[in-house]
Amino acid sequence: MAMTMSKSWHAALSEELKKPYINEIKKFLVKENALNQEIFPPEEEVFNAFSKTPFEKVKIVIMGQDPYHGKGQAHGLCFSVKKGIAPPPSLKNIYKEIQKDLGITPPTHGCLEPWASQGVLMLNATLTVRSGQPKSHYGIGWERFTDAVVEILCQKEDPIVFLLWGRSAIDKARNILDRTSHNHVILSCAHPSPFSATKFFGCKHFSKSNEYLVKWKKEPVNWKLEE
Repeated sequence: MAMTMSKSWHAALSEELKKPYINEIKKFLVKENALNQEIFPPEEEVFNAFSKTPFEKVKIVIMGQDPYHGKGQAHGLCFSVKKGIAPPPSLKNIYKEIQKDLGITPPTHGCLEPWASQGVLMLNATLTVRSGQPKSHYGIGWERFTDAVVEILCQKEDPIVFLLWGRSAIDKARNILDRTSHNHVILSCAHPSPFSATKFFGCKHFSKSNEYLVKWKKEPVNWKLEE
């Protein structure tokens, strides 16, 4: 398992990466490969969120659940798919909310890398999944790792906006954020999946995030994605 993350993330997570459970995750993934299980995202993209958004540049965190389990979809950024892959329903609903909130016309693709390069960390709770089997890698240790990521971000004095969509993301982040004193902002609402999108629409999280960034004298995120 290649740790393709920025130097700043390596430094921030140096102690966590030495813990025994990290090796247990690696062993599990080696075993999956030995059983000819197809795993998403590809190994070199598992830590994409940590290479596309360096630790010191994080200003917004979007929490996802586990990676897309369809072929060619997941590439290490929650909700994002590569160009050439049709945007999944949850992402289409995110685009609809951005259009209602900011008047931005949705793109035809689903690649969110331009957000990552502006400081939006798109983090799944679980970083790998078996092909066609959602939540198949829950409980192997990824949740402990991503809890540590949230905790380290929470310790930053520089304020961050946490966008928590759905019960899973809300519970995960609030369990950590609510027990510490911090300067961060938490915006939460329903998940953008078709099952709960009616409660997601109208959250205005994209304009609200930028309002906080401007208040903190930070560059707002350009949510518009070019074709």
